[in-house]
Amino acid sequence: MAVAPPGALMRRAAFGVAVVASELLAGKRRVGLLVGAGNNGGDALWAGYYLRKRGVAVSAVLLTPDRVHAEGLAAFRRVGGRVVPRLADVDLVIDGIVGLSARGPLRPDAAEHVAHLDAPVLAVDLPSGIDPDTGAISGPAVRAHTTVTFGCLKPVHALADCGDVRLVDIGLDAELAGPDLAELDAADVGLAWPVPGPDDDKYTQGVTGVAAGSATYPGAAVLATGAALLGTSGMVRYAGAAAEGVRARWPEAICTGSITDAGRVQAWVVGPGVGTGLGAEAVLRTVLEAGVPVCADADAITMLANNPDLWDARDPDTPLVLTPHDREFERLAGPVGADRVAAAQRAAKRYNAVVLLKGHATVIAGPDGRVLVNRARTSWAATAGSGDVLSGLLGSLLAARLDPVLAAGAAAKVHALAAALAANGAPIPATALLRALPDAIRTTRESTPHPRESYVQPP
Repeated sequence: MAVAPPGALMRRAAFGVAVVASELLAGKRRVGLLVGAGNNGGDALWAGYYLRKRGVAVSAVLLTPDRVHAEGLAAFRRVGGRVVPRLADVDLVIDGIVGLSARGPLRPDAAEHVAHLDAPVLAVDLPSGIDPDTGAISGPAVRAHTTVTFGCLKPVHALADCGDVRLVDIGLDAELAGPDLAELDAADVGLAWPVPGPDDDKYTQGVTGVAAGSATYPGAAVLATGAALLGTSGMVRYAGAAAEGVRARWPEAICTGSITDAGRVQAWVVGPGVGTGLGAEAVLRTVLEAGVPVCADADAITMLANNPDLWDARDPDTPLVLTPHDREFERLAGPVGADRVAAAQRAAKRYNAVVLLKGHATVIAGPDGRVLVNRARTSWAATAGSGDVLSGLLGSLLAARLDPVLAAGAAAKVHALAAALAANGAPIPATALLRALPDAIRTTRESTPHPRESYVQPP
């Protein structure tokens, strides 16, 4: 294996930063560097060197002059780069304060410089002040417009807001380890999404059972049932107190007032809006005893947390997906803390279940150690009823026999995409997100290299 000459990898990385910076400048000519110690500051200085060679005016603040990257600083000065006490009148700032080995918030001096920035920031490797492993922000941190990283994406790029993340190949392939996290892209989801074949019918594609809603919360039943209907081409059986309301909104659903009358299903969605009384506990117990995959959401999670005996109703080999937000998770498995991935993994192993921990970066952890992350591009899905839509959608994928980790990741991806499509920059209710599900699914399928279209051959 060929060994790169000393400094070559840094210069390749810096050249990549300079190329992206040139794109962001879009004809403007003034760049400021915030330069920390070591290699991350060296990347910024060498990027400044390449930008100066392109005729850009570049000034740099040295936050740790006694530990600055000497070779990078010499090159920067050699081409006319200026060292200044504070950045002013710049069109773009390159954040080279700290790198992937740093932990904790920005130190006071760096934080003061960052607080006075009024230009977009291009971060090298990660926005300084964000934890590289967990994405946690515990104090002052850089807010980046764009982040350039090298070789591979890091956990922080999925778990925190790093702006537009650009990956630059600098020849590290042979040195890279396997991934800690995975993120499904639209094509992954489109290829995995269930598509009916010529011999399929409503039963073979999967029948989803929905045990949700109550007299107090009939909307949860309507939303979860609708999402299950729109998720796949099988059939949905609703069982619960909101049967009349569900039937009025979704005549396609088979509705009964009691779970004992529901009939056979391939998966259950249980919990949204059912309450936590004895009747609801009986419903949850019946679902867990059914021996089919279960998506347990909302009140079901609270009941499992409050009554550990309910876990005994489930065969440990029966797939279970838990979909808590942070407060529900705390009832079930303690505080989430700063490391959301570790928290989800801990709960997945404890309960032998897939845990979908909701958030702007949704974490899906399987009991086998697999971890998926889905980054939402907007926060418009943070609205009442949105979780009911997600659980119904996920239940339909479980009924279609998708692997539970894949089903959770695909549902989270389509749910976030539907929210973005429906909102289009404005607030939306969950019903609007629900209506956008077909467009979101269609978008993922159209992004695949060879989407499976109609099985009917033209004459």
